[in-house]
Amino acid sequence: MPNHISKIDAFLEPYKATIDSRLRAALEKERKLTDTSLFDFANGYQYFGLHQHDDGWVIREWAPHATAIYLTGEFSDWVENDSYLFKRIDNDVFELYVGSDVISHRSLYKLKVVWPEGSGERIPVWAMRLVQDESTKLFSAQLWSPDQAYQWKNDNKRTKVEVPLIYEAHIGMATEKEGVGTYREFTTELLPRVKAAGYNTIQLMAIQEHPYYGSFGYHVSSLFAPTSRFGTPDELKELIDTAHGMGIAVIMDIVHSHAVKNELEGIGLFDGSPYQFFHDNERREHEAWDSLCYNYAKHEVLHLLLSNVKYWLEEFHFDGYRFDGVTSMLFLDHGLERSFTDYHMYFDGGQDEDALTYLLLANKLMKQCNANSISIAEEMSGYPGLASPIEQGGIGFDYRLAMGTPDFWIKLIKEQKDEEWNVGNIFYELSNKRDEEKTISYAESHDQALVGDQTIIFRLVGADMYWAMSKKDTSLSIDRGIALHKIIRLLTFCCAGNGYLNFMGNEFGHPEWIDFPREGNDWSYKYARRQWSLVDNPELRFVLLDAFDKAMVALQNNEHFINEAQIDCLEANEGDQVLAIRRKDLLFVFNLNPSESFTFYGIPAAAGKYNIILNSDDSAFGGFNRVDESIDYYTRPEAQMSSRHRVHLYLPNRTALVLKHTPPKRLF
Repeated sequence: MPNHISKIDAFLEPYKATIDSRLRAALEKERKLTDTSLFDFANGYQYFGLHQHDDGWVIREWAPHATAIYLTGEFSDWVENDSYLFKRIDNDVFELYVGSDVISHRSLYKLKVVWPEGSGERIPVWAMRLVQDESTKLFSAQLWSPDQAYQWKNDNKRTKVEVPLIYEAHIGMATEKEGVGTYREFTTELLPRVKAAGYNTIQLMAIQEHPYYGSFGYHVSSLFAPTSRFGTPDELKELIDTAHGMGIAVIMDIVHSHAVKNELEGIGLFDGSPYQFFHDNERREHEAWDSLCYNYAKHEVLHLLLSNVKYWLEEFHFDGYRFDGVTSMLFLDHGLERSFTDYHMYFDGGQDEDALTYLLLANKLMKQCNANSISIAEEMSGYPGLASPIEQGGIGFDYRLAMGTPDFWIKLIKEQKDEEWNVGNIFYELSNKRDEEKTISYAESHDQALVGDQTIIFRLVGADMYWAMSKKDTSLSIDRGIALHKIIRLLTFCCAGNGYLNFMGNEFGHPEWIDFPREGNDWSYKYARRQWSLVDNPELRFVLLDAFDKAMVALQNNEHFINEAQIDCLEANEGDQVLAIRRKDLLFVFNLNPSESFTFYGIPAAAGKYNIILNSDDSAFGGFNRVDESIDYYTRPEAQMSSRHRVHLYLPNRTALVLKHTPPKRLF
């Protein structure tokens, strides 16, 4: 096996046999599942569920424990009727044909499932649309089959994203109104903002249907149904299509790590048995998440989940996924009882080998659907090989989220004074990654903004956020917060492994937290929205942070430095708190000192000329214009005839400079 991960990381050599056996097990499972390809195998959504057939409809469900299934709706007064009794066919599949006079576009329907111990009302497992009754709050499946299918316009504009610059977004809270935003509003109001900000990828949360809005979309009930809270399936397609026309890829959070426990909306007791899709023992429930855990050993579960992977890529033209809760999937204890301080913890028998197989197959399937698709693992254990190619012994994710980075920043801000920040340790924490893996770096995501936590800007400025963000006001706390907010984000950005992520609104320092409507806040939407009027108001300082974020993202779009694997620390002066980093032909210099500015500060650098191309102290970014950006900075030898050079700079306190290097001209 060429370039095996155990050759890249010698500490994995003792576990090479286990790594290889996991790969063999996955490939053997693939052979058992299909004679052709995973792409051909993962077509469950085309067979199961409700589909057009001749002059009517056919609906199928797999329900091995059921004894009878009835289709119910207005046509049956919502009760079981023998006219709509399914027929049991091969392999525990139930099937029913009905005419177009019974059910049509926008018709509501459910199932009545009967099993030996009882019966219950159920939503079809493979339903592709659910709607919620405003008065009863109950969900029903809805047939979505308009006369004119959505016509894709911008497929020819989809390209491979080399460096994902990800704008993480939640459609429901993406507007300023105190209510639920829609696909259409996101298309018209948010897509232009994302385009102007320079991000090339949008990551959409909470797309798969979920009964409780406040779950942030992570307690999924219907895998194949885009939530109707935001609009229709066609409106979601229009959103994705429009983004593609702007040169923006769209990926979604996909939740295959667990499922909601709700019996009426979910699939936990669909056919009356607890083990149809989930474990039937102590592993059935995820106590920390109050949800159910899939049994990845069952072929029917793999068929369901792999079909779901293909469905969103093929039917909605998503460009990839961020897989949620991967750590929970990998370990039998969900990683909750492990410190991950020793490699043995990844190979000690406490892993869910079936989940590893599923994840590998899911990544393989994605490339068969779309060779340019993006797969990102939300994984915190550091499982080796997770984001390495399958042929190297890895699981095949394209990227791993650098989940330790926001935790590091929060811990630093909470526990240490500015003057105690160790710049060498900061560089180590931000640049430390596995050589064989690509990572998506971020200073904060939606997780850091939830109730009970705080965004970076709020931790830095506190209550001054409410009264001192006017450009006319003076506040040392605000000045400090704005300066450090820019430095923290640029430091994270310049050390990014292979991509960068930002949650919507954080780029301009959105105030306060995220709190979805719930009983504890009187079902208020006050904090489940984004206050765009703050950044659109030129009299407030939010616009200055927004301008810096735009300039930072433009730096990558213009210079393409994140693709450069080498990240060199040229200076880490702990006493002065000055840090200098080289990436490609760019020199990033940070003075984190809260009080000391330095004149003629020598930074080790390659010989030649340097010009400032980004200055956090620019007044356009909320700075104080203490640096002359028009100067050409030429390096000087450290000593006569020395080959070691330094470039000498003025470094105001709490500022960051990015300079571009021009090598000296050859004389002959």
